[in-house]
Amino acid sequence: MSQKDTNPYPLSDSHKRYQTYDYWLRRVFGGKCAKIPLDGGFTCPNADGMCGVGGCIYCSDRGSGDFASPAELSLRVQYDTQRAKLSGKWSTERCIAYFQARTNTYAPVEILREKFEEALTFDGVVGMNIATRADCLPPDTVDYLADLANRTTLTVELGLQTIHDQIAKRINRGHTFSDFVDGYTRLTQASPKINTCIHLILGLPGEDLPMMLDSIRAVAKLRPTMVKLHLLHVLKETVLGDMYEQGNYIPMTREDYVHTVVRCLELLPPETVVARLTGDGNAKALLAPLWSIKKMAVINEIDKLLYQENTWQGKLYKA
Repeated sequence: MSQKDTNPYPLSDSHKRYQTYDYWLRRVFGGKCAKIPLDGGFTCPNADGMCGVGGCIYCSDRGSGDFASPAELSLRVQYDTQRAKLSGKWSTERCIAYFQARTNTYAPVEILREKFEEALTFDGVVGMNIATRADCLPPDTVDYLADLANRTTLTVELGLQTIHDQIAKRINRGHTFSDFVDGYTRLTQASPKINTCIHLILGLPGEDLPMMLDSIRAVAKLRPTMVKLHLLHVLKETVLGDMYEQGNYIPMTREDYVHTVVRCLELLPPETVVARLTGDGNAKALLAPLWSIKKMAVINEIDKLLYQENTWQGKLYKA
């Protein structure tokens, strides 16, 4: 019998032992969707002096928006350009406008409304993802997001990275776990139609496996719609890059990362969508770990270990 036939995890129609984002998209939209990265020209409160300067130690000057078009281009030009690039890879009949770069609710609500409403008019857009921080969700913004969720399939992506405040301080995150929970709670209470996606980074400086699993358990209690697990990439011209070159940071090995991801999946609620298992680093700027460039090989190793250990998402989850 095949891995698909012997898969004990129910929310899968393949050999995957976790609920993939692709599986969720097909259930919600009836088919695959292309995510179109957009740069709305925002900044971050831990970069402009509001709660810190310089941004997180691992961020490039694009603020996680390395694959979006330059912010100097209009949103429509960005969208059309990125959609054309992706059209050769997969169908772009259904698209999700993805405001990815930096903190996309860090502006007056009038500016947010102008940008988000424009994106909803683009041809093929069936939903919107907005990447932001939980400490950048004032009441009027939350009210607007609740309204937006009534008119499109909205996912608000919240960077947490770690629940450990001492680690958050080390990476210059600029907020505490308590700050995160406060913003997350107000967002989820505003509308049940808002999908939430919490980001965690594995391999942060000073964080060991038990600490990473503590973060997963805390996120599991929050019951987000989705979770993204990122490998910490070391990029050139970042504080983390300097630490690495000076011998003050050692990246995770591929074996450790694969093992950690499997342990994380076991602790997540079975119905949580796993929107990512490893991130994409800008290959031209990547210093380490170089093994992460072969993304599909990493995902295949995760699938292989889940099968070998006969485990799956939610196997050890306790409500």
